[in-house]
Amino acid sequence: MAVEIERKFLVNGDGWRSLAVGVVYRQGYLASGQGCTVRVRVAGEQGYLTIKGATQGISRAEYEYAIPVTDANELLDTLCQRPLVEKTRYRIPWRTVVWEVDEFAGENQGLVVAEVELTDAAQILELPDWIGEEVSHDPRYYNVNLVKHPFSCW
Repeated sequence: MAVEIERKFLVNGDGWRSLAVGVVYRQGYLASGQGCTVRVRVAGEQGYLTIKGATQGISRAEYEYAIPVTDANELLDTLCQRPLVEKTRYRIPWRTVVWEVDEFAGENQGLVVAEVELTDAAQILELPDWIGEEVSHDPRYYNVNLVKHPFSCW
């Protein structure tokens, strides 16, 4: 089984901005609830379909498949829940990990979150100085919940 082990943090300041070039993402959810989500995503010029299981601590089952970008855009435009999640993702290699900083747009404008995937839930993690409060266990910051309760409505 494919497992995602991920920690999520708020971002402090702009010290990360010069470390990477961003890629525009647009994503939506075909289904969510009952311990499973089905996500469609366009990242740059590539489409993806992702199925994720329920979060257990900081881990969950994850299966991701590349799909034609035209199919992904059609699914986003016609079948996904609204609002879509719009963001620019910056991948920043730092020490032994790669940080993914998401700067949200649209209904979630103003939210900037950094995620890091780990190889083990107990992995020791050194934090860059631009990493703020950990929000791994706060469901408000899950992308699927940003559709139901956008940051602009908090």
